[in-house]
Amino acid sequence: MSYRKRTAALASVAALAGSAVLMAAPAARAEVVDVNYQCKTPIGDKSAVSPIDIKGVPSGDGYKVTMSWQKGVSSSPVELGKGAMNPSATIELGGADSGTLQVSGPANQEAVPANTPIKINDLTGTYTPKKSGKVTFTPGVLTIKALGTTTTCTPSNSPGPALTLDVKAAAGSGGGTPQSGTGSDSGGELPQTGPEDSAIALATLGGTVLLTGAAGTLWLTRRNRTVRH
Repeated sequence: MSYRKRTAALASVAALAGSAVLMAAPAARAEVVDVNYQCKTPIGDKSAVSPIDIKGVPSGDGYKVTMSWQKGVSSSPVELGKGAMNPSATIELGGADSGTLQVSGPANQEAVPANTPIKINDLTGTYTPKKSGKVTFTPGVLTIKALGTTTTCTPSNSPGPALTLDVKAAAGSGGGTPQSGTGSDSGGELPQTGPEDSAIALATLGGTVLLTGAAGTLWLTRRNRTVRH
């Protein structure tokens, strides 16, 4: 098989293998979960139920995670002007990983009328896997800061995960990875080649020996002729 044909064949095999890996990779599983928030506000306790959606998309060595509220939570006895409210939240990690992920977002872009449910903008954060496997993302505590006050809303109904990702730990997170180099190693051995490359090398070497032999025979013939004279 020629070098060009062999290279094309190897490229085809690699492409097929890559396609198989992509088809076999499990997709992320997401679902909207209802969260019953119990909120501690400056004017007393309040409660509200909001469907929560969590999404994750690859970003660098990790994932960009977005938490969305489909309904407003809590309220304010006075109007909150534009930019007066700053929300943040935590997401509980489970499965192959543990701990919490902090997410935050921009302040309110429009004024919030008094005594109306506060709509929370999408909150985002970056998750970098520390372990490989299936990781779950469950809505945690919501914190709203406005006009110098802080409102804390805690889920009271033990909501299930809103997102499950099959993740792979970033390089260096779980110990060293084997290193590979190029060229000759410390023992001075040449890189090994495949069978066909070896055959080509032997053929080249054989041709060199053959040429050397012919040159040697020619030189001996000429020398013998010289002696005869």
